[in-house]
Amino acid sequence: MDTTETRVGAAIRDEFPIFESTTYLNSCSQGALSDRVRAAVEEWLAGWDANGAEWPFWVDRNEAFRSDLARLLHAESDDVAVTTSVSQGVSALVSALPLDGERNRIVISEYEFPTIGQIAHAQELRGAEVVHVRPDADGGIPVERFAEAIDERTALVCCTTVSYRSGHRHDVAGIAGAAHEVGALVLADSYQACGAIDLDVATLGADVVTGGTVKYLLGTAGLGFMWVRPGLRARLLPTQTGWFADEDIFAMSIADYSPHESARRFDSGTPPVPALYAGVAGLSVVAETGVAAIESHVSGLADRLLDGVDELGATVVTPREASARGPLVCIRSTDVEALVDELAREAIVVSSRDGNLRVALHLYNVDDDVDLLLDALGKRRALLA
Repeated sequence: MDTTETRVGAAIRDEFPIFESTTYLNSCSQGALSDRVRAAVEEWLAGWDANGAEWPFWVDRNEAFRSDLARLLHAESDDVAVTTSVSQGVSALVSALPLDGERNRIVISEYEFPTIGQIAHAQELRGAEVVHVRPDADGGIPVERFAEAIDERTALVCCTTVSYRSGHRHDVAGIAGAAHEVGALVLADSYQACGAIDLDVATLGADVVTGGTVKYLLGTAGLGFMWVRPGLRARLLPTQTGWFADEDIFAMSIADYSPHESARRFDSGTPPVPALYAGVAGLSVVAETGVAAIESHVSGLADRLLDGVDELGATVVTPREASARGPLVCIRSTDVEALVDELAREAIVVSSRDGNLRVALHLYNVDDDVDLLLDALGKRRALLA
């Protein structure tokens, strides 16, 4: 694969010091630290040390992240809220939904991150009914399964773009079609997709798209985003709010509630300044490479991994079709925690969920990473199902 122009694989690997000593395959949990992100955090520290409060620069970082993230999603910055996490954004979103009337149902897939499920069930205190959509025997959740749970009572449908548990990719557009027929909104949590799959929110189908920087966007924890479909935000008045959500953040008024007309109304309080410096830097790496190039590169590595696992006679939980998966490949294990520990002793970093070994590939991984993992798995065939 030619990497000279797209800066994937070996062409960008030197920016990530961890690869000097480690085979890192855990971007689904935390993206690898780049020299660029480290320098950005040191820039924040240096400015703080030299000048104390640097509010003009910190606010600028907040708006730079909003704009950069919007470009990545093929969106407008006015449609993007800057959040400290998906939890904060979704909590603000559901606070704007009247759930004490006839339209009080929240539909969630079994593959949601705990954030979504816990927030949904918290709304039961406000009169919500929560319905779980469970996977078929093959692990997938087809649109038809969602459609069975969606009716005129449904206020919100939640579906991950890519499952953190299995690597399955949902048909977001199909799910949105079923939801929109009855006037329900759709939230697509895209944390396991953004930065590794080219997302165009105009065609994805969801009304709200969330994510954050700690994984494939190569930043750190404490920074997220929430895109809200144009035309929708004016209908949603969150009761969970903060001063950065106000129409004039420096008016310092405590006289009323005046949310910003843009998606900023879903922002919260003081932004996570250190994470913003890291987030803008991490996004710059992804943007320079191009998400389409990253997706193509990762798909090729995943194909290589799947072929090797087949040769070992092991069970892959993730779909084989590239269009039905993301950057995450899950492999069944007989004792996954033991397997993760043994691989770590060989400086191969992976993770686990639901009895599956999770292998997360990204722009900086190369064929040798996959081959080293396959060789290590072959020596531990008894730990594969």
